[in-house]
Amino acid sequence: MYSGELEVQAKRKALAVLQDEITRILNSSRDLSTLTASLMKGDDKDIQHCLERMRNTEEEVENLRRKITREVAEIGSLMANREDILRTAYIIDDIAGYISGVAFRLANMKPSSLKKASFDDDLKQLVGMVVDTIFKLNEMGRALSINPANAIDLAQDVQKLERQVDAKYRAVIIKALNEISSTKDLLLLKDAVEGIEGMVDKCQEASDSFTILALSM
Repeated sequence: MYSGELEVQAKRKALAVLQDEITRILNSSRDLSTLTASLMKGDDKDIQHCLERMRNTEEEVENLRRKITREVAEIGSLMANREDILRTAYIIDDIAGYISGVAFRLANMKPSSLKKASFDDDLKQLVGMVVDTIFKLNEMGRALSINPANAIDLAQDVQKLERQVDAKYRAVIIKALNEISSTKDLLLLKDAVEGIEGMVDKCQEASDSFTILALSM
């Protein structure tokens, strides 16, 4: 088997693992959305179930990242864009950590504080935009193996969502400083919203990495 064929096979396997990673991240973001809704209903049991699923997903993503690192290391210099593939895998791994961090902070807040001044609606909107952003990343990952040009087009949607989250993040922070009197809840909400903003920034990084990979296809 000649080196070019080995590279094609290795790249195909690596892209499949990346797709597994981002699919699990998408499922975890949906768990974050479910947790947010359960928090407003005061359903502690469902909140714990969501947290457990997200912890498991974070471990699965880390294992996939290790798998792709081993596979890329095995093919070595035969894979021309191995650094781009590894960078993308590590960024996706980081997104999983952000989701768990945001979920932990939200789970420790009082629903009554969130319902004041409609913070519950603000959070639902922010988390909804997170799910939409990761869904676009998932589509980009699929497009890499089917239609790389489509992945480049989808990057514009991710950038648009990232700007929307930035604007919403700033508005919520200002409102929280004016409306939440409990220092604990203020800090938890601030950290959660900053985590969401940071997570979407990571999604933008992942989108950029997917674009680089698409250009090399």
